[in-house]
Amino acid sequence: MCGIVGYTHRDGPNDSELLRRAMASLAHRGPDHSAEYESESISLGSVRLRIIDLELGEQPMYSEDGDTVLVYNGEIYNYRELRKELEGLGHRFRTHSDTEVVLRAFLEWDKNCFSRLRGMFAIALWTETQKRLVLARDRMGIKPLYICSRGEDLLFSSELKGIFIHEDVERRLDLDALNCYLSLNYVPCPYTMVKGIEKIPPGHLVEWRDGRRHAEAYWNLSIEPRSSWTMDSAKEALDGLLRDSVREHMTSDVPLGLWISGGIDSSTILHYAASESSTPLKTFSISFRGRSFDESDHIRQMAGLYGTEHQEFDLNPQVDLQGAIEEFATYSDEPNADAGALPVWFLSKMSRQKVTVVLSGEGADELFGGYLTYNADRLAHAFRRVPAAMRRASLRVFRHLPVSDDKISFEYKVKRLLEGCELSRERAHVYWNGTFSEEEKRALCLAADPSPLSRLLGVFPTNGASRGFFTPYLSFDQRYFLPDDILAKVDRMSMAHSLEVRPPFLDHRIVEFAASLPDDFKIRGFRQKYLLKELMKEKLPASIVRRKKTGFDIPAHDWLRGPLRTLLLDTLATSSVEQTGLFRGDVIQSLIRQHLERRANLGYHLWGLLILFLWMRRWKIQTAPAPEKSREILGNVLALP
Repeated sequence: MCGIVGYTHRDGPNDSELLRRAMASLAHRGPDHSAEYESESISLGSVRLRIIDLELGEQPMYSEDGDTVLVYNGEIYNYRELRKELEGLGHRFRTHSDTEVVLRAFLEWDKNCFSRLRGMFAIALWTETQKRLVLARDRMGIKPLYICSRGEDLLFSSELKGIFIHEDVERRLDLDALNCYLSLNYVPCPYTMVKGIEKIPPGHLVEWRDGRRHAEAYWNLSIEPRSSWTMDSAKEALDGLLRDSVREHMTSDVPLGLWISGGIDSSTILHYAASESSTPLKTFSISFRGRSFDESDHIRQMAGLYGTEHQEFDLNPQVDLQGAIEEFATYSDEPNADAGALPVWFLSKMSRQKVTVVLSGEGADELFGGYLTYNADRLAHAFRRVPAAMRRASLRVFRHLPVSDDKISFEYKVKRLLEGCELSRERAHVYWNGTFSEEEKRALCLAADPSPLSRLLGVFPTNGASRGFFTPYLSFDQRYFLPDDILAKVDRMSMAHSLEVRPPFLDHRIVEFAASLPDDFKIRGFRQKYLLKELMKEKLPASIVRRKKTGFDIPAHDWLRGPLRTLLLDTLATSSVEQTGLFRGDVIQSLIRQHLERRANLGYHLWGLLILFLWMRRWKIQTAPAPEKSREILGNVLALP
């Protein structure tokens, strides 16, 4: 696991000090080793967290003739298979690392090598004689990779910090990204919150040569449900895929553990990992003692069942919540309003004291239909047949119910469901996972372009009868919510503590298998993740398999009225808000008052704004529009459709 950074210098001279400062900004991703490669045309840097072949796998790595150079972040789980194939083709290896396998695979198959790699990665390959740079990101977007064009030159980095080092890169807020963030709670690819900097999409590569860049997909997920599956054949296939994936994900030359939550996803990974280990596994979890959503009993049940060496951290208002949240601004790269980042921060910090690698359960919900929003999609489809007047009357009634401090209370869920019923199916789906409605955004701030979210939803998959009712929602979440919220959150919070997190569910063979399943293998009636539960009911306790999803975040409504109240009021003070020239201070103060006076539960709205303003302050983001756009924006108060 590493951090990588680089830039071409076709338009100007090389600056070695600049490269070293960029590498230093990524040191948390790779504290064990750092090195660089520099030529007249390019500068490449790598910081390494040693996981496999601790002595010989250093980067940058060179071909025998020195013409091709590799820097790489990630893990390739089929590297031993590829090594044998490459040895049969005449390659002779100097190390036992997966890094050398990636380099030689590129020498043998060029860009076609990426579709052969099984794992998580962000890769940069430079060929000196061709003056050619090739960048690639793994299929599911587990590892990040940012790019920025500067004249004819290209900058890239594992994190925005490596690009921010360049003082001539303007840190101007991207208003399209801001619009999406306020709606979704995250910034969807290829946007970033900084204008001019982009994310390489999952499953894509970018090629730069002679000042020109070209992007292409090397992998596309085909969602084509097959009627030939039976429940027995699908269970057998998934059992084999999970067994193989977990075994491969456990490859490590350093201590390894697992994150467990007491839910079916992490318990499934624990089950298969235990069957592959001859020694007790190390497991880690977060508890919320005394809260209705605490999962400690189920976690301890699983740890006891498999005899793990278990450690847990109780996340409560007595720990340094404010200090951790303020550090998000440095390590998050971009603001992420997913309140689950806070427990992941503390979980990563605790885990790193014992291990360097952990396995986790990310991805199962998006592949097999585990989110409550999918049931909301179906309920809304039925409820839209009720006369509009009756729907709106019901909403008025529920808006007058007393608010609760629960993390996601009944009244909160019903209000959001009824509000979503007044939207199109696409907007309703993202609204249930997001926060601000279009009406709320219009009241809140100014923006340059009225349609960024509309453009994003324009790619919402069609809902042909043969593909199933839930397919469009699952597809959208796999494309955006999974990489840009869930995986981004886990990567930044874990790598801030030099911890590598591996999600076995996101082996692309499992992803492709899930895409071939009919809808009712994923959600049957109101039973979610149906196939996974049918498989695991023979392997796990019934109390684990039958549990309802709890969700992994904080009681934002409660904590923003209590231990985080001062941070909220200080960060979103009217003077700070209006200084941006984008947001209306009176509207934000109204949101705060409604929440603190318990007239509404707006914890998630305010959490997103809190994280956004902390991030803008930390990185000195310019929020004023570019001069040529000022007149246009001042006359356009977020007129989103």
